[in-house]
Amino acid sequence: MPIEHVTARTVTKPWGVAHPRPWTQPRCAGTPIGELWYERAGADRTPASLLLKLLFTSQPLSIQVHPDDAFARLIGLPNGKTEAWYVVEAAAGAKVALGLSHSCSPQQLRRAIEDGSIADLVAWRSVAVGDVVSVPAGTIHAIGAGLVIAEIQQRSDTTFRLFDYGRQRDLHLDCAVAAANAGVGEPDAQAIHVSGQRTLLVANRHFVLERLVLPPESTWCLEANRETWLLALSGSATIGSVEIAAGGAVYAEAETASIHIGAASVTCLVAYTGDVARNLLQAHKQPYSGDASTSERVLTPAPISLDDGAATRGRKGTTNEETSAYRVHRQSFASPLRNSDLHPRSA
Repeated sequence: MPIEHVTARTVTKPWGVAHPRPWTQPRCAGTPIGELWYERAGADRTPASLLLKLLFTSQPLSIQVHPDDAFARLIGLPNGKTEAWYVVEAAAGAKVALGLSHSCSPQQLRRAIEDGSIADLVAWRSVAVGDVVSVPAGTIHAIGAGLVIAEIQQRSDTTFRLFDYGRQRDLHLDCAVAAANAGVGEPDAQAIHVSGQRTLLVANRHFVLERLVLPPESTWCLEANRETWLLALSGSATIGSVEIAAGGAVYAEAETASIHIGAASVTCLVAYTGDVARNLLQAHKQPYSGDASTSERVLTPAPISLDDGAATRGRKGTTNEETSAYRVHRQSFASPLRNSDLHPRSA
C-alpha cells in the first residue's frame, strides 16, 4: 500500500481559535477552529483504528470523560476512547487536568457534577512544549486555554461532559458517572529513549506514540508494518513520493518508505497499532537508492509485552490502564535506555 498524504478536516468549536496558523488557514473569518482531523481520502477506505488530531484552544474545553471498550459495547458502540496528547505549543501558565484531586464515590461524583463543584475537584497541572499526557479511557480530564495539542486516540467521537463553563451544551450525568474512574491522576513518568532519533512516549494496548528527530540532509527508511500515522511538527521531508511540512501528515500500512530530510531537521510524531516496533526506523549509510538492503539498522528494543493484568487495574468493571507506561510523560533526554525501562511495571 503506497504512502498516503492525508487531508486535514477543520472542526469548529466554541473554545477554538480564529487563526490557527501556521497549521492551517481559516476558511471563514471569525469562525473558531478547534480541531484538525487527519483523514484518509476515499469513501471506500477500510476504517482506521486510530484518529490523529490537532487541537487549538483559546478557552478551556469541557471537563469530560470517555468510555472504555467494555462500557462502550454496553451502550452499543464498537469501542471506547483512550487517547494521548503531545503539547506542540503552550502559552505561559497553560494547564491540563487529569483525574481528580482525591478519589470519590459515584454518589459524590454525581453530586459534584450536579452542583458544579466538579470544576474544583479536577487536578490541574502545568504543561510545557514537549510534554506528553496519556489519558486512559475512564479518566476525567480537561484541556485549558492557550494550547496546541497533537492527539492520537482510538477512533471514537464519544464524549461525556461533566462541566462546560456555561456554554449551554448538554451534560451527560448518568453516562459520565457510569464511565468514570473517579480517582486521582497518574504521577509523571519519563519517556524512554530508544535510539538517537526515537523517543518512546506512550505504549498501551491500543497504540504506540513515538517522537522522531531526524537531522538535516539525512535519509531514512520507515517500516510501517501496521496502521501508522506520521505528523510533521517542524521542518520538511519527502516520505515516499509525498512532500510534507509542519502540520502535514501521512498514513501508511504494510509499507516500507524512504524519508528524505531537507535543509532543516525534522521533528515528527509517529503513532501506530500493536507492540513497540523493533525496526520502525532505519538509517541509510549512502543516499537512498530504493533498496532497503543497503540500510543500517538502528538499535531498538524488543516489543513491549503488556501482562494480562496491566490494563485491568483500575476500578472494577473498567479497563483503565494504570501502569507506568500509561502515565503522564515529561520528556527527559538524559536518562539512558535500560532493558527494565521497556516493560511496564505495576503502579
